[in-house]
Amino acid sequence: MLHLGLRVTDLERSLTFYTTLGYATIGTVPETEFGSLTMLKLPDDPFASLELVHDPARPVGDVSAVNHLVVQVQDVHATVTGLAAKGIDVEPPTELGPGMWTSWLTDPDGYRIELVQWPPGHPAGMTVADFG
Repeated sequence: MLHLGLRVTDLERSLTFYTTLGYATIGTVPETEFGSLTMLKLPDDPFASLELVHDPARPVGDVSAVNHLVVQVQDVHATVTGLAAKGIDVEPPTELGPGMWTSWLTDPDGYRIELVQWPPGHPAGMTVADFG
């Protein structure tokens, strides 16, 4: 997968949220058939992973088709503390297994985002080994 296109109601509000989360804008495409497109990437990623799709005539009415997005972080506790200090409501971290931590937050349109901290030595993503 290259990236996910996520429809947003208020582009500036969503950009503020996602840049606070750590994303950076790498480019925009105005006036497509979908609306304006804003491409975002995380600091250590070489490519865009999130595309904000905005058309004022088509606000977000239902986010149920997207269950959740997942963002990997190095230290979930530090990330949660930093986001809370910037005014973002983040759930307390939960340990799912030895060294694997998650936390949840919600973007301005209601999309759920899971923050994941893998245990030391774990690959940077889910693999077949995670399923025994």
